[in-house]
Amino acid sequence: MEDMCQVLFPCSSSVDHGLSGYDTQCAAQTTASSLSHHNSNEEEKHKIRKKKEREPRFAFQTRSQVDILDDGYRWRKYGQKAVKNNPFPRSYYKCTQQGCRVKKQVQRLSGDEGVVVTTYQGVHTHPVDKPSDNFHHILTQMHIFPSF
Repeated sequence: MEDMCQVLFPCSSSVDHGLSGYDTQCAAQTTASSLSHHNSNEEEKHKIRKKKEREPRFAFQTRSQVDILDDGYRWRKYGQKAVKNNPFPRSYYKCTQQGCRVKKQVQRLSGDEGVVVTTYQGVHTHPVDKPSDNFHHILTQMHIFPSF
C-alpha cells in the first residue's frame, strides 16, 4: 500500500519535464522579399519546434458519496463541463502550490453514480500540503488503471 502511495503521490524533489529529442523543421516559404533579407530572417526560416513530452496520467475509481476526495493536496477548480452520455459533469482542478503543474479531473461514472473517477495528470514537485487521515481508506477502495 505504501508503494502505491509513492507512485501516485510522490513527495520527492522536482521532476524534469524537459522537451523530447524530436525536432521538426518548419518549411520556409521563399519569396523575393525573403531572399533580400536572407541574413536577418535566417533564424525565422528555420525555426525548430520541439514537441512537449506528455505528463504522466493516473486514473482510478473510488466508491464514494462525495466528489472531492481529500488526497492531502490543495486544489483550485478551474472548470466544469457536461460530458456526452453522462448526466454527471466533469470537473477540472489545478494544484495550488506555486510552480506545480499537476491537474486532475473528477467525474462520476454514468453507469454507477456511487463511483468517482479521478484522473491525475503530472507529478507533484512538492511534499503533501496536509496529512490526510482518511488517505489509507481511499487507497484501499481505489482501482488503478494504466496510463492512457
